[in-house]
Amino acid sequence: MASPDPIVNVVGLSKTFGPNTVLKSVGLTVHAGEVHGLLGENGSGKSTLIKVLAGFHAPDPVAALQIRGRDVPLPVPAGGFRDLGISFVHQDLALVPDLSVVENLRVGEVVAGSRPWISWRKERRAARALFERFGLAIDPEALVSTLSETERALVAILRAVDELGDRRTLLVLDEPAVFLPREGTDLLFSVVREIVADGRAAVLFVSHDLDEVLGQTDRVTVLRDGVSQGTHRTRDLTASSLIDLIVGRSLASADPRAAGPVHDFDGVAPVARVGELETATVDGVGFDIRAGEVVGLTGIAGSGYDDVLPALYGARPARGGTLTVGTETMTLASITPIRALARKVVYVPPDRKVEGSAPELTVAENVTLPVLGRGLLNPKVLGTTASELAGHCDVRPRDPQAVYGSLSGGNQQKALLGKWLQTDPRLVLLAEPTQGVDVGARARIFEMLRDTASGGAGIVVASSDYEQLSVLCDRVLVFSHGHVVAELTGDHLSKHHISDSVLGMTRQEVKA
Repeated sequence: MASPDPIVNVVGLSKTFGPNTVLKSVGLTVHAGEVHGLLGENGSGKSTLIKVLAGFHAPDPVAALQIRGRDVPLPVPAGGFRDLGISFVHQDLALVPDLSVVENLRVGEVVAGSRPWISWRKERRAARALFERFGLAIDPEALVSTLSETERALVAILRAVDELGDRRTLLVLDEPAVFLPREGTDLLFSVVREIVADGRAAVLFVSHDLDEVLGQTDRVTVLRDGVSQGTHRTRDLTASSLIDLIVGRSLASADPRAAGPVHDFDGVAPVARVGELETATVDGVGFDIRAGEVVGLTGIAGSGYDDVLPALYGARPARGGTLTVGTETMTLASITPIRALARKVVYVPPDRKVEGSAPELTVAENVTLPVLGRGLLNPKVLGTTASELAGHCDVRPRDPQAVYGSLSGGNQQKALLGKWLQTDPRLVLLAEPTQGVDVGARARIFEMLRDTASGGAGIVVASSDYEQLSVLCDRVLVFSHGHVVAELTGDHLSKHHISDSVLGMTRQEVKA
């Protein structure tokens, strides 16, 4: 039960950078024992607010901060958030893959030199006790690189909780679930609820996933263009009303189905055909992609659906199978990205920063990579190309010389999509295309993909986001144990039908 007394209270928080005001007299009140959502589009000011709490930014004068009713001087000194009982878990988790779980739990103390001598035997016992307290079966001696994505997120969260000890006041979760498989979020949020169960602490949860927000938070505060749109009880909100608060308008038009009936693809010739695909997790799968069609692939983690696209592109080895594009058939065991690109097949991977881009390069340098030959390396031509592409894709800021890695997640994804869609592809392969993307950017991405499909390209989307699949796709293939076990179209192409199909297969496997 949440306490009526604020555990954290922010009043009149403003922040300017030169001529730009990114936060305008924002207030935030979080109660002990609650999970409080912090929402807004990319660029709304969420990250700036969090960085003020972390002491990374100094707010403008007049802002005030109270912790448990006590005034706290601003700015927060570097590292001072720990003394206030505040801890942060960010999207990248900040874990060292080549160290063990217990070493990651204590790495901060080792780096800080606060403990000159550590008994690792004692620390392993303490780690086991920590995991048992939350009902987790994680081996403290396992390398982090061997853990599942869900387990890594849980280790990062429990490390943050454990570091605070009895001082814990506020745990800030900045989209730690964005790269988790759908079924992994249930376990993560059971741990989050356990953290606030005794009413001593609170969780501030930042997410773009409206289902997570509606299902897991008690109250939400919404920012739009640096201005608070108020704090609301989650039970009083719907997905539609929440979207209106976030973007300031209805996004009904963002649903391609709102414009009319789903296309009938009977009799439409395939633009591409997958034949007997074999990978480590896929067993003899084949399907057609018709011109103008968006095909979705989904299933639980390990079912094989997320192994299909990298195998079709040559980004991950395939054991066998073929890909036919137009009249040309390629053997998947020997396909490479260069061969795929030559046949107008493009692939947007799920991790846009690591696999899909060069974050340290500019937007112009990233988006013009596929078309360098057209500009003959003429900086003026390439800059113009990048500027036009940024405008078409609504990339903000519209500055070709901005460092790509400095853009928000949604703007990175729009730029990455534009980079490949400008090549006029015949087959587009997309993995989790709106992961960690706000609702406004999501709507623009849907528009870009539907425009591409209407031009005759085939699109395949692999995703664990059932809502996204139901809105974007014309057909969804459900995977289980490396096979396609269901094909959903028409009236069965809804979030609930997709979920029931995926979970139904899981239940059957459990009974078997």
